[in-house]
Amino acid sequence: MLLAIDAGNTNVVFALMDGDTVQGRWRIATDPRRTADEYAVWLNQLFQLSGHDRVQVTAVIIATVVPRALHNLQVLSTKYFGTEALVAGRAPVEWGIALDVDEPGQLGADRAVNTIAVHALHPGDLITIDFGTATTFDVSDYSGAYKGGIIAPGINLSLDALVTAAAKLPRIAIEAPQGAGSVIGRNTADQMHIGIFWGYVAMIEGLVARLKAEIGRPAKVIATGGLATLFQEHTDVFDVVEPDLTIQGLAMLYARTHIQR
Repeated sequence: MLLAIDAGNTNVVFALMDGDTVQGRWRIATDPRRTADEYAVWLNQLFQLSGHDRVQVTAVIIATVVPRALHNLQVLSTKYFGTEALVAGRAPVEWGIALDVDEPGQLGADRAVNTIAVHALHPGDLITIDFGTATTFDVSDYSGAYKGGIIAPGINLSLDALVTAAAKLPRIAIEAPQGAGSVIGRNTADQMHIGIFWGYVAMIEGLVARLKAEIGRPAKVIATGGLATLFQEHTDVFDVVEPDLTIQGLAMLYARTHIQR
C-alpha cells in the first residue's frame, strides 16, 4: 500500500492508500523539529489501532509546503518503511501539467497536487478552494493547466489576529452563528461570530463571483480542506466538496510515476 503524506503549515496528514481508496487517515500538528523516530512511534500505534501494520506500506510519497519538515519525513520512509520517499514536484515525480503563471517554482506543492486531482475528477474550467492555514483559490482551465489564483488568510488566522490585537475580545469557536440568521449581534461574542463567519462567507462568494467573471466561461467550484463542510451548509457557491483532494492527487501522481518507471 501507499503512504501519502501531505505536510501543511498547520498539520501533517498521513493517509494509507490501497489504489485510490483511503484505508486510514491520521493527522498531527506540523513541527519541523519532530524526528523520524517520533513519527514512527505515533504512526505505529495508530496503524495497530486501525488494524494495519507498517509492513503493508510498500511506497511513500510526500507533498510539503514546509521545507524544514521534509528531511525527517524522508528519514521516516527509509528507516521505518524501507523505501525511498517520492517527493511531489521533484524528479521523477513531475507535475505533468502546465503551470501558466509568472513564477511556476513558487507554486505550493499542495496547490499543484490539488490541480492534478481536480482535473482528473471534473471536466471543464475549475475553481478549487482549499481551506487550510491560508484559504487558496486556484483556477485551472479545461486542459488541466494551472492559471493562477488567490491567497487569503485562513479563517483561524483571521480570528487569531483579531483576538491578539484586541485585548478585550474573547476567543470564540469557529462555527456558524446561532439564531435565525440575524446579522445584528446582541453581545460581543455574537457580533464576533457574525463578523468572522458571515464575513468569511461573503469573501468566498465575492471572490468566486469575480473569478467566474474573469474566466468568462462556466466554471465549477470544488472545495476541499477541513472547514469546507462547515461552509458548505451556509452557501451555495460550492458545486462539489472533495475532502481528500490532496491525498487523491498524491495517489494519482504516484500511480503515474510508478507506471512510467
